[in-house]
Amino acid sequence: MRLLTLPVTLILVAALIYLLTLLLRDARRARGGGTSAARPRWEIDTVMENGWTLVVVRKVRPGRDGPVELARQTVRAIADDDPNWDERYREAMAEARSRLSTLEIESF
Repeated sequence: MRLLTLPVTLILVAALIYLLTLLLRDARRARGGGTSAARPRWEIDTVMENGWTLVVVRKVRPGRDGPVELARQTVRAIADDDPNWDERYREAMAEARSRLSTLEIESF
């Protein structure tokens, strides 16, 4: 009987360590420590396509292959050949920053 005591004890200790590891990993994910459970955030982005500059606010979360876009709002589209492009871009960025702060407040 004493011969079985040591292997049974080692198996119980290994099982307890395994369960403790699982619990700690789940607790870290619940706090947002894991990348898959990372909280989405809003960010400002500029996209240039087909002769237009788009100022957008998008909601992204980290993914395995980079950020994953969850939502997108176009703030303003500016033609690349617009003579007042610089002024319109600055206005669009100011509006995007304002919208970003509003969306962040509403996200909580």
